[in-house]
Amino acid sequence: MNIRIELLNHYPWLPSLKDHYPDLKTEVFIKELFKKYPKEEIHERILRIFKAAFQNLEQVPKYESDELNIYLYLMLKILLYVLDNKSITNRIANLYSKINYAELIQENDANIDAICEDLDLEVLYYEHPITYGAHITKNQTERLQTNFRIHFIDYLKLAANLRDDYRKLINNPLTEGYVFIQKRSLIRLIQEFVRVKVLPKESDDKATLTAYREKYFNTEEFKEIYDKIIEEWKEKKEDFEFKEFKFSKGSDLSDSFPPCLKEILQKAQDGVNLTHNERLFLVFLLHALEYPVDKIVDIFSALPDFNREKTLYQVNFALEKKYTPHKCDTLKSLNFCMAEKYKDELCLNGYYSRKTDEQKKISHPLFYIQIKQYRMSRPQNIPNTQAGNENE
Repeated sequence: MNIRIELLNHYPWLPSLKDHYPDLKTEVFIKELFKKYPKEEIHERILRIFKAAFQNLEQVPKYESDELNIYLYLMLKILLYVLDNKSITNRIANLYSKINYAELIQENDANIDAICEDLDLEVLYYEHPITYGAHITKNQTERLQTNFRIHFIDYLKLAANLRDDYRKLINNPLTEGYVFIQKRSLIRLIQEFVRVKVLPKESDDKATLTAYREKYFNTEEFKEIYDKIIEEWKEKKEDFEFKEFKFSKGSDLSDSFPPCLKEILQKAQDGVNLTHNERLFLVFLLHALEYPVDKIVDIFSALPDFNREKTLYQVNFALEKKYTPHKCDTLKSLNFCMAEKYKDELCLNGYYSRKTDEQKKISHPLFYIQIKQYRMSRPQNIPNTQAGNENE
């Protein structure tokens, strides 16, 4: 579909970009960009985005949706690739998706339908709202209506990274293979598509990365904006980085963390916006280990949407309520178990219990830590009595 150019100015991530700009190649367009637009304007608008991300803002001041916005989107993706910094990348992707959500929510239904068609999403649009259910509270009944239905395969594809329970397919009305969906929820799914679209493909090929970086640095104006971004990051990154910290009683537990906790901590350190359930698990478990509140809050400081005051309140609230950490069965149901990914023998094989003379499975991350601590405290010359496992 060849979408209107006005929509592309707002949403340059749409597939129709290649139809309107067939000769737009990243290898040459940067030089052409600085010939077409003043360097000062390009630098100012790019820096606005990075500064807003580094300041945890929800939107970019003086954000403009014009033709230059298309070029800036492509330049943004190149910058994220050559910067090769997960914390910066996740912050920019998170912010950029929020910018687009704010614009999409203002669009009329016909434009949303056109955008879905351009994205090759199987979405049914109804000019007049259709009723699909009712919400009953006390003596009041509210009819549930929408103008949109989306095929369940496209729904699952878009919602794959949004793991809130209410987004699960089983919790949404479905008929004839289509999910009834409110406009706001549909746009939230598109927002997640945009966030992922901004992320550069991860690669361990550092030689290629270096070659690309040197090639782009041949354009002086590009090297200049790159350096400005690095300087901005140097001034702010200490506010976002959390360092390994010790157990409040003096013993370092980081070597004893189960893979489920390690995975979430690594995501936090990379600036990935954690899901609600990931945040809860992190807080509940670290509370149980008696980590200081301020240290737990510092972990969240690396997230793109961090607000210290709100986070402090929420962490203290969880402490007062004395919530208990998730069990392994719960973590598996939430897809948080990382035993296979980390090839963790204790998680996969369990441990041998001398008390019951049997092999037992780990049932709780706190018990995992307890066993790890016990094993590390034992003299190294104590032999194992079970192949691949130690006595507990």
